[in-house]
Amino acid sequence: MGWLWHALAIAGSMTWEVLWALILGFALSAIVQAVVRREAIVRLLGDDRPRALTVAAGLGAASSSCSYAAVALARALFRKGAHFTAAMAFEIASTNLVVELGILLALLMGWQFTAAEFIGGPIMIAAVAVLFRLVLRQRLLRDARSQADRGLAGSMEGHAAMDMSTTGPGSWWRRLTSPRGYTAVSHIYVMEWAAIWRDLAAGLLIAGALAAWVPGSFWQSFFLTDHPTWSAVWGPLVGPLVAVVSFVCSIGNVPLAAVLWNGGISFGGVVAFIFADLIVLPIINIYRKYYGWRTALVVTGVFYAAMVLAGYAVELIFDVTGLIPGTRNATVIEPGISWNLTTWLNVGFLALTAVLGYRFVRSGGLAMLSMMGGGPTEHAHEATSGEHDGHHPN
Repeated sequence: MGWLWHALAIAGSMTWEVLWALILGFALSAIVQAVVRREAIVRLLGDDRPRALTVAAGLGAASSSCSYAAVALARALFRKGAHFTAAMAFEIASTNLVVELGILLALLMGWQFTAAEFIGGPIMIAAVAVLFRLVLRQRLLRDARSQADRGLAGSMEGHAAMDMSTTGPGSWWRRLTSPRGYTAVSHIYVMEWAAIWRDLAAGLLIAGALAAWVPGSFWQSFFLTDHPTWSAVWGPLVGPLVAVVSFVCSIGNVPLAAVLWNGGISFGGVVAFIFADLIVLPIINIYRKYYGWRTALVVTGVFYAAMVLAGYAVELIFDVTGLIPGTRNATVIEPGISWNLTTWLNVGFLALTAVLGYRFVRSGGLAMLSMMGGGPTEHAHEATSGEHDGHHPN
């Protein structure tokens, strides 16, 4: 069983290395979501002009990092009046431009990949907007809205329906530091972890297995590393396809991206691979339920084309500026944990998790967990309205 233990040990060590960064990212996301109401977002996303798309990207980046919840939330925004393209921009940003993804990329792969994420994301959103204008006809949009209004369940519907932001008078800081704000942050934080942990665990296990079992010569051959020009062309084309069959979200993709980068995939291929969490097979099936087959195929095709274009653009920009790393030494950690700065950071942030978890349990949060996978109704919101209207423990 040594081969299995080696893979699990690598996955466990990678988890320990990135744990504090994930906790920090989810905590920051929870704080932002606690003070921004869903209705305010819808009002700002009424068209597909650059200003609305910029706002959509900014609000999405401050929102959920769970791919399934992001897709469900985009449908909810579309049903409430947001423009389809703006809702898709929100969806892209809320799973691929979130702070925890950037921190994770910097820790495992280097700051260049974090910069590539935040440069490539807006490029992908711009490409999606242009392509939608070319191929998304009004009749198709009407059919998509009609299908969306049917309210067929996809995944993480209950989570997407929960608007746990705080209301009431006063500044956002006053609302955030109130007992209601504390409760809201704890609820959002725990629910985000509940939404993401399966995909994150899958990504870490897959990365550990590939790092332990697949020889480097296979990746070098597959990614055409002996032919630099063809490798740069091939990487963004094949990167999303590798992601499609891996079935994990953007956060879970990062450890696997580190393995692929060490194996020889191009810089732009890494970017396209990470962005492709929105076209994995289960999510394509959700698009079918939400918007119908024709719109699902258009969305999938447009997203794939935009990912490839973003990969090529990032490859060109970073090549011209000389910022593509010259060595392939992403952190695919060997088994073992030691008392170092990472361990102390993990201890501190785990203490923060314990505090927020305690508040979550004490304020009735456990009842919400059973609603996370429910249908796209407002019942989930009813579970939280009591706390945010004042009925909560002090």
